[in-house]
This record gives sequence, structure tokens and C-alpha cells, in this order.
Amino acid sequence: MFSPSEYFECRWHASRLLLTAYLVTQGLALLALCLLDIPLWISVCGTGLCLLHGGWSVPSSILLKHPSAFTGLRRNADGWQLWSNQSGWQAVQLQRDSLALPKVVVLRFRLVKGSFLTRWWVRTLCIPYDALTPDVHRRLRVRLKFSRRRWAAPG
Repeated sequence: MFSPSEYFECRWHASRLLLTAYLVTQGLALLALCLLDIPLWISVCGTGLCLLHGGWSVPSSILLKHPSAFTGLRRNADGWQLWSNQSGWQAVQLQRDSLALPKVVVLRFRLVKGSFLTRWWVRTLCIPYDALTPDVHRRLRVRLKFSRRRWAAPG
């Protein structure tokens, strides 16, 4: 049963499944670069880009070690907000293409405050089921699917 309460909060931790999926995907991309019949310089550039992406993505988006990594979501009378150790609670506007599936929540959002570029840029969070307890993950999915005004900008 859906609770009419405006307040909801959850915090997640790093997911082993997400890390495994990322490493397998990176491994397949690197293997493809090695096996393709392409010039060496393209293969080296592609490998460098894969490693650069891994060095940026793994600490911030997968292991959640970076201070700017988002690790919490709440809904209150002010709207949806995301938590990061660097900035605290930040107001966000959820996008309509966010997904709430049984095994994963893909949260697409825009920050409400900040420079023009940070307000314009749509970001994505992937929250697999092993990053939260099963009950909290279910409540998050229900809240995202049935919350009133979930796409409205805060304010």
C-alpha cells in the first residue's frame, strides 16, 4: 500500500554486481580493441580512453569513494534531493526517463542549483538491488513509480 507521506529517505553503498558488470564490460572493450584489425594508434588511443574512463568512473560512480559521489536520496516537502559528502543535500529534478525495475533503479536527474552547465547536464545514477536492503530497494521503486509530482522541479 502506498503511503501518502511526503517524506522518504534512503542511502546506498557500493555494489559488487555493478563493479563486476563494469569490469567485464571494460575487459570486453579492451579485448575488442586488441582483436580488431585497426591501426595500432587507434587501438592505443581506445585503450587509453577505456583506462581513463575506468579511472574516473570506478572511484566516483561505482565504489562511491569520491566526496562528490551521490549516496543518498530523499523526498520531502521541498522535493527530491540527493546526498553527497562534498555538497550535502542538493535539490534535483528527476527526469521522465528514469527507470525503476526489480533488479536496478536507473535515476536520471538534473541539479537545480549551480552553474548553467550543471543545471543543464542530465546525470545518471545506477542503484542495483544489492546496494540497498531488499525492503528499501522496493520502497524506492514504489516511491519513484507512484509519487505525485515526481517530475516537477523543486521550488
